Amino acid sequence: MHMAQIKINSEKTLSHNMFPLKLYSFEKPGLEGEMHSQENEIYFRPDGATVLLIDEDEQKMLFTRQIRLATFLNGNDGGYLVESCAGTIDHGESPEQAMEREILEETGYQATSITRILQGYPSPAGNSEVIYFFLATYDSKGPKKKGGGAEGEGEDIELVEMAISEAREKLSSGWFTDLKTILLLQHYFLEGSK
Repeated sequence: MHMAQIKINSEKTLSHNMFPLKLYSFEKPGLEGEMHSQENEIYFRPDGATVLLIDEDEQKMLFTRQIRLATFLNGNDGGYLVESCAGTIDHGESPEQAMEREILEETGYQATSITRILQGYPSPAGNSEVIYFFLATYDSKGPKKKGGGAEGEGEDIELVEMAISEAREKLSSGWFTDLKTILLLQHYFLEGSK
């Protein structure tokens, strides 16, 4: 593995409405060691966490459905997206703590057996965010609180519960369009239930 020798020449904040968007001018080595100048816009989003919720006893999976404006602006007619439960990691939280909080806020369920399976950069060319991926169990017949998202965040989250076999079919047909959800489902079906 090569150790990158990056030299930052300048940094300019373009926006700081929710999170910083900065323009960087920098130099990086080419494959032969020669230095190249480049500019990149980097969006500094906080890290996030996402979970595939599974009820093995009832052979069900639980997803969320909400409007995602960015998908609407890029061709998703209704703007709705069915996806794995997910959220931003608050300052001072571990990914596991954030996941527990988000599951309760979004679904109303208290999940058990929350297991981190991987982490990665979803869009490393222009976004600093790392997403932590989890599998967890929930009891679809167990007690449930309100859910629907945190008060004041305007999430208006609906729950979509489906049979594990249906989720597999929908994955194979391309029905899911959220990449973090696709990755979690592929991991689950490739690794098998543990």
